[in-house]
Amino acid sequence: MARNLYILAGVLLLFAAISFVMAMTSGRMQPALPANGTLWKTSALFLTVGGLIVALLGVMTAMFEQVDRRNEELRTSHRGRRGPGSRER
Repeated sequence: MARNLYILAGVLLLFAAISFVMAMTSGRMQPALPANGTLWKTSALFLTVGGLIVALLGVMTAMFEQVDRRNEELRTSHRGRRGPGSRER
């Protein structure tokens, strides 16, 4: 799950970088493209914020998955040490 969020964050940040480049070169190099630099800057800003939020969610998901994995390993190691027939109170 975290890997998918990292990929999504990377794609959003890539589109943000493309939007930023378009904002800087919108009217000079390609006269047929929309020349509204403010629109490109706004979309770059929203894509960057969205990419950073998704990356944060990916990090949080990876951390919680690791905690669950370690907790399960700890539980199985405690079961193995107790032995069959022993009771724990």
